[in-house]
Amino acid sequence: MLNIENLSVKVGGREVLKNINLTINPGEIHILFGPNGAGKTSLLMTLMGFQGYHVTSGLIILDGEDITRLPVNERAKRGLGISFQRPPTIRGLKTAQLLDICNQHGQDIEKLSYDLALQDFMDRDINYGFSGGEIKRSEMLQLMLQKPSVALLDEPESGVDLENIVILGEAINRLLNKIIPHNAIQSHKEIRELRKESGLIITHTGHILNYIEADIGHVLYNGKLSCMGNPREILHCLEEIGYEECIRCRSN
Repeated sequence: MLNIENLSVKVGGREVLKNINLTINPGEIHILFGPNGAGKTSLLMTLMGFQGYHVTSGLIILDGEDITRLPVNERAKRGLGISFQRPPTIRGLKTAQLLDICNQHGQDIEKLSYDLALQDFMDRDINYGFSGGEIKRSEMLQLMLQKPSVALLDEPESGVDLENIVILGEAINRLLNKIIPHNAIQSHKEIRELRKESGLIITHTGHILNYIEADIGHVLYNGKLSCMGNPREILHCLEEIGYEECIRCRSN
C-alpha cells in the first residue's frame, strides 16, 4: 500500500530524515515511536507533500504509483489522509461546512458527529475555542469522512483526557476498519479483504496502544529508523531503558 524507499529529507537546509525505508501493507497499522525532534512529524508532512520538506533522495510509492513529487491535493485524491498534532484554527469557516467538503462518499455526518460527541459543534468556527480533545475529535471526524486508504496520525492522544482518548481509539479502529462485523466469516482471506485500510501513527507516550491494536512498531531516532518489531515490546523497552539504550540493545 505504501512504500518508502531510501528517503532523505531536508528542512531549512538541515537533514531531518536519513535513508528511511518502510513498507506498510494493506490492513496494517504501524506505530512510530521517537523522542521530540527525531523527525516523526517531518516524515508525515513529507509523505503528505507539504511545502518546506525537500526530498533530496528516495521515493514515496502509494499503491504502486510514485507520488514523491505530487502536490498535497493529488496525494489526498489517491488515498492519503492526515490528522495533525496541532491543527489550525480557521475563523469564518463553520465545522459543518468543512465536513460537507470532506464528505465525498455520502456518509451520515449526523450519526458520525454524534458518535464523536461533536453534534453541538456544527455551527462553530473550525477549532475556535475548542479544547484539545474537541480538536482531536473534529480532526478524526474529517478524516473518517475522507475515508483514506492510508491514514497518517500525528500523536492522536496528545493533549486529550481519558474520556476523549477512548472516543478517539474507537474512531481510529473504525477509520482503519479494525472492527470486524459480528456476522463476518472469520476466515483469514475475508479478514484481509475487510482490512484494506492502513495507518501510520506517531506516538510519544505509547498510550494509544491501550485503545488500538497495532501490527508493527518502529523507532525513529536522529532522523533514522533504528529498529522495528512488536509495538508493545518496543514500548516496554523504551520505558525501561530509554531510546538510546533500547536502540543499542535491539540492534545487538
